[in-house]
Amino acid sequence: MRREWKARIGLTILAMVLASLPRGDKASPPGRSQAGQPSPVTPTGSGAEKPDSTLVSEADQILKQMSGITGLPIKSAVRYRVVSRAQAHQYMLRNLHSQYTPGQFGIQEAMLKAFGLVPPDFNLQKFLISFYTEQAAGFYDPETKTMYIARWISQSMQPMVMAHELTHALQDQNFGLQKFLYAERQNDDASSARQALVEGYATAAMLQRMIEPAQLGNFFSLRALFGPLLAQQIEQFPVFSKAPFFFRYGALFPYVQGAGFAQDALHQGGWKKLNSAFGAPPEATKDFFDPQLYFQHDELPKVELPHPKALEHAKGLSLLEENTLGALGIYTLVGQFISQEEARRVSTGWLGDRYLLYENSQTGGYAIVARTLWAESSLASEFLDDEVAILKKKYPHLQTNGSSAKGVFGGVTSKGDVMALLRGNQVFWAEGVPPRQRGAMLKFLRSL
Repeated sequence: MRREWKARIGLTILAMVLASLPRGDKASPPGRSQAGQPSPVTPTGSGAEKPDSTLVSEADQILKQMSGITGLPIKSAVRYRVVSRAQAHQYMLRNLHSQYTPGQFGIQEAMLKAFGLVPPDFNLQKFLISFYTEQAAGFYDPETKTMYIARWISQSMQPMVMAHELTHALQDQNFGLQKFLYAERQNDDASSARQALVEGYATAAMLQRMIEPAQLGNFFSLRALFGPLLAQQIEQFPVFSKAPFFFRYGALFPYVQGAGFAQDALHQGGWKKLNSAFGAPPEATKDFFDPQLYFQHDELPKVELPHPKALEHAKGLSLLEENTLGALGIYTLVGQFISQEEARRVSTGWLGDRYLLYENSQTGGYAIVARTLWAESSLASEFLDDEVAILKKKYPHLQTNGSSAKGVFGGVTSKGDVMALLRGNQVFWAEGVPPRQRGAMLKFLRSL
């Protein structure tokens, strides 16, 4: 499930959490009073705004600090632009339109609707603009090589945001962010893994600046820290807190799990070890749930899914997308429909998947065919139960049919037939299958 458009969501909440943590600054640290008590940190800023020239000068100093921390040299000057919230809104709108055509937005919206992650009347573009604007806290644009400094955020938050975003500038100068982030456009899970590396690295660098002279690699677990603290802050962001679980968890994943991955790399070999990950990046989000898979060089199996003739020649159906859910996609799917506890349990066994998405011009609905591979047959069986439960929630008027048996589920809905099948350590399922193609589709799934 494509997530490139989440690249800046979550940083404001993260910065608010970090503002309350103890730091190693000699002077009274930003976000803390002289008495050492947390001072209010709000997304709309507090106190007198700094002059633009002061903000730019502060950014230049922080850029040098981040270069010293990460070992990434400054290869060219960074452009700076201090912007208002309205200007940031316009920039984000232009940026979204430059990255995605209306057709691409349509495909992403169709994918979300087909998997039942958003309601049928959901407008992805409108939602993303609201989501982005609420979360904006300053950002680096690798296309224009410009750091956009948000004039409206609090002075206590400003250095943290600069440290994070200027680390992106260093990443860009040394690794080429545009090329790096979009190198795997045909594999959404791999793209999400690259995004998590980029954001987790920048979050780790920001934290390292805060806690010096302590070393982040030897610090407490970031994964254990961030979850509970972030939960306390989310209510301050109405759009974020009311968004579907898929968006909320997916938005924070690159920062929380990415920072945990970065911390593990730092513990093993410092910034040199972490920098080397850009030369051999993680290929799946599973590497962030379980970083030892990456550090031990364990390879995940490749899962292929042929196009079923039963749907290729079905009247009204046309292929929109074929891609990979990944461990993160499975987690958010199960987490939204069932529970986050179940998502944590079952997603650990994910080894690979592939899905096909079709649009039905006659019904206005969609058809999905998916294949998943699991570490053990018991985990595959558990996911089959989860998938059946998901299908029943997506289609409340679903009626089972005669094809249901042990390890096989079949049902009829107003949008077409659904089926799920367990074969060893694999689970297959299909939705929106034209009734006439039911037998051919079940035969196809069994042949895999």
